[in-house]
Amino acid sequence: MSELTRIPAPDGLAPASQYTHVVLGTGRFVAVSGQLALDEHGGLVGENDPAAQARQVFENLRRCLASAGATFDDVVKLTYFVTDMAHMPAVREARTAHIPDDRLPAASAVQVAALIRPEFLMEIEAFAIVSP
Repeated sequence: MSELTRIPAPDGLAPASQYTHVVLGTGRFVAVSGQLALDEHGGLVGENDPAAQARQVFENLRRCLASAGATFDDVVKLTYFVTDMAHMPAVREARTAHIPDDRLPAASAVQVAALIRPEFLMEIEAFAIVSP
């Protein structure tokens, strides 16, 4: 695990409740491509169910991070691409199962018109820094 410093509210910025404004770290950079709600056989998990899709996406992120020797403790940035901002509570609930509120990474949430297939409700990518 890398040593990360979180700056939740730099001077002149209001504190954020769902992310950290700045995360600093030194080590090996890991970029995880946007993950979708696919199981190990490529099947969709949770058709029309944002909570089920979010849980699967975070499980896929966990597996990708582990393959690089990282955990959610090493994540410095998450980017959420959702087809409807109404899915964000489900995303936050799935995130909380993996990342405690006192170690939130930097984050961006973007509503998109569509993802690669219409049944996907979200795609989430992660950046992490792992100790060398």
